[in-house]
Amino acid sequence: MQNRQNTNHEKVVYVVDGTRTPFLKMKGVPGPFSAADLGVSAAKTLLARQSFAPDAFDEVIVGCAGPSEEEANIARIIALRSGCGKKMSAFTVQRNCASGLQSIDSAIKSIALGRSQLVLAGGAEAMSRAPLLYNKSMVLWLAHLSKAKSVGQKLQSFLKFRPQNLVPVIALLKGLTDPVVNMNMGQTAEEVAYLFDITRTQMDEYAMTSHKRAIAAQAEGLLGEISALYATDGTVYEQDDGVRTDSTIERLAKLKSVFDKYGSITAGNSSQISDGAAFVILASEEAVNRYHLPVLAKIVDTQFAGLDPTIMGLGPIHAMTPILQRNGLGLNDIDHMEINEAFAAQVIGCQRAWQDEKYCKESLGLSGAMGAIDMAKLNPEGGAIAIGHPVGASGARLVLHSANMLNTHKTKRALASLCIGGGQGGAILLERVGA
Repeated sequence: MQNRQNTNHEKVVYVVDGTRTPFLKMKGVPGPFSAADLGVSAAKTLLARQSFAPDAFDEVIVGCAGPSEEEANIARIIALRSGCGKKMSAFTVQRNCASGLQSIDSAIKSIALGRSQLVLAGGAEAMSRAPLLYNKSMVLWLAHLSKAKSVGQKLQSFLKFRPQNLVPVIALLKGLTDPVVNMNMGQTAEEVAYLFDITRTQMDEYAMTSHKRAIAAQAEGLLGEISALYATDGTVYEQDDGVRTDSTIERLAKLKSVFDKYGSITAGNSSQISDGAAFVILASEEAVNRYHLPVLAKIVDTQFAGLDPTIMGLGPIHAMTPILQRNGLGLNDIDHMEINEAFAAQVIGCQRAWQDEKYCKESLGLSGAMGAIDMAKLNPEGGAIAIGHPVGASGARLVLHSANMLNTHKTKRALASLCIGGGQGGAILLERVGA
């Protein structure tokens, strides 16, 4: 297995605080907030409770997979609207589903190199506002029309118009499709299900578990990381609104497969298309001491890895395995593990791949099977199937939630990961200070 990336840091980097918005499920129409609105809401709430001024940051880094046409370099927009000042350096990163994790990884490297001491990092996404685009025939027709000078030429152009010109390109579907292998993400999940013989019932049962755990976390007040959203019409959003209290195995079983007529991936056992934002504050030891900051967790290691795009859902184990090896850890040494629930099939697939001796030897370069994940430790407070997956924000949510779990449960280590469209995986290892 290729293992070129080692991000153990000479300078320690800490997660000192963070917050996120509720994740709002797409309901067939554009949501009430733009990605920038979501980012500003989370950032302002977070910054308002700090012991330092917003302009004390060295930089702002934001992950966003699909900013709108009005949000070029959305990081700069969020930084300015959040009061970080005109001199604030800000840039946007894009690594598909792990864009939020990439923003944090970029901040870690900047602090580790001594270029920054204090960084605001996270992600924002308004998937419900993904645009409809003109298709190529419409673009060409408009181009010819714009070149027409005389009335006769314009009339000829109008006569060449065809109804199919009006068929839109759905940007969200294009964005969730790998152009290299010409497969959307759901189809790759079907491949993982086939590879490890994962049944529809097993997927639906996993989806139910995600909802039940998220419901319990809400009821027990374990999601204090969420800060409310306030819409211009006065509506207040206080919790993730995709968590289903009425979901049952029977109802899930009635849903039709989405990506393959004979497949098993449904809307019920897939992550929700959502809008949301999440941010964390990362600090060096110098910044922690200077501003007397609390510490949620220490960042130990990060990793990104590549694999066959047709089974991209197995990306988490390709990223987590090198981290475990580098740090001399086994699965039993991890107190909390997060595998982003893009699809129930890919989470189950990651579990089975680590128990499959052939896969571990041939694809991960191990001497044998890695072993079984303790289900009680995996996504213990629900995941993207119940909570939602605004792709630019999910990585930051996982980091924040993992850090909070370490402190809530007084445990030592958390390992969070995501699969990434295009055939990649990303992971991060956190430790509670003083554990």
